[in-house]
Amino acid sequence: MRVGRVVAVGIAAGLLSGVFGVGGGILIVPGLMWVASMDQRRAHGTSLAAVLPIAVFGVVTYVANNHVNIAAAAALTGGSLVGTLVGTAWLNRAPKRLLSLSFAALLVFSAARLLFELDTSRGHALTVGSAAALVATGIIAGVLAGLLGIGGGVVMVPAMMLVLGLSPVVAKGTSLAVIVPTAIIGTWRNRRNLNVDMRAAMLVGLGGAGCAVVGAMVADRLPDRASNLLFAGLLLFMALRLIREAGLAMRQKAS
Repeated sequence: MRVGRVVAVGIAAGLLSGVFGVGGGILIVPGLMWVASMDQRRAHGTSLAAVLPIAVFGVVTYVANNHVNIAAAAALTGGSLVGTLVGTAWLNRAPKRLLSLSFAALLVFSAARLLFELDTSRGHALTVGSAAALVATGIIAGVLAGLLGIGGGVVMVPAMMLVLGLSPVVAKGTSLAVIVPTAIIGTWRNRRNLNVDMRAAMLVGLGGAGCAVVGAMVADRLPDRASNLLFAGLLLFMALRLIREAGLAMRQKAS
């Protein structure tokens, strides 16, 4: 394992995490598979472990700037912890092709919505209906965290903006707050299933932790419209990657 390259993966993931309020797993998983020749399932489990210190450092900056919605975080966390237990249980046996394509469709939909101006000038109060929607979102994010090694922010951030009208920066800070307990539970379960390389996770996590703070400071100064456009681009990029991976898997199975 080339330590320098593994740390570089963490640095890139940390910046991504801080700026967009995601765990960084969308870079960590392919990065570990490339620079460390890691098995895909092990890369997923290691990614979730690496996400933890990155998310912790990032969320501290958001909390310091009062950019975390506690009520939304609580609703999302409740669903996310349940979903994480399901996702980690599926990691060793679930076929990922259908899930990947479904997730890609969700990302495209979320990106399309973010390309339009959203009313984030005033937040909407958390009602029973919106709380239920956030719990459901948390479950989806948790399943994806446990199964794909991502923090789930790509689902939670646009959901909070659409359901509660939160500003991009508050949605990102709240997302990182949810990712912390999600990563803890997911890593515990993945270690029991021998799906984590803790040395690689520590290198990636420590490499990205400080950069997550820098990314969060950038996000605090980024105009809402620019943030929406950049995040929509990130979602589309991830969707295309998932579709490509699913296509490759289909061709390999057919050959």
